[in-house]
Amino acid sequence: MKLTKALVFVTALLLSLTALADRTDVHASAEDSQPLLPGMTAPAFSLNAADGSTVSFEPGAAERPVILTFYRGGWCPYCNLHLFELRDVEAELQAMGFDVWFVSMDKPEVLAPSLSEEVTYTLLSDASGEVTRAFGIAFRVPDETVSRYQEHGIDLEEVSGETHHILPVPSTYVIDTDGTIHFAYSNTDYKVRLSPAVLLSAAWALSADADERLVKQREETRK
Repeated sequence: MKLTKALVFVTALLLSLTALADRTDVHASAEDSQPLLPGMTAPAFSLNAADGSTVSFEPGAAERPVILTFYRGGWCPYCNLHLFELRDVEAELQAMGFDVWFVSMDKPEVLAPSLSEEVTYTLLSDASGEVTRAFGIAFRVPDETVSRYQEHGIDLEEVSGETHHILPVPSTYVIDTDGTIHFAYSNTDYKVRLSPAVLLSAAWALSADADERLVKQREETRK
């Protein structure tokens, strides 16, 4: 009996470690991705911004919570529409104390010019795909899709400066200063994006300590 329990424990541990390793892989498709989930800790990262500066996030050392959105690139019309839609809530999110950052595979020098309209966002380049992989949302674009994009004037290697053909599953994270992910949204259908209203609600929940409501209620009942 003890041996059986030990085998079960070892098997569960190995499966857990395998899942952890798989999460940061470059997945075969968007559907195979394993996004980080609420309750997990966001990884530390440092990325180059469109203005040439470097933006870093260190769990436990961050001064402000972060709204982090991964988008496919300035060449993507749905990404453009989503970024422009979020302009209506950016000021409110910043007033609530959040840094608002957007990450794509575009290299720094094309981050802003590639968008169809000018934005004031902090645009960050993850051309190598390292941060996208750390969040579990990196997948490799099939060769036939890469060729089809090229026929429409979209060169993934040109915009990223890399040959990996990696894209992120469009995703948005609400991350506390200690790195805890309080809200996460990913959708393998790149045409479906998080609405500004839902994002505001998720940000409010963190800023108002709404996630601690049950703990507070429990403490009150003990008094």
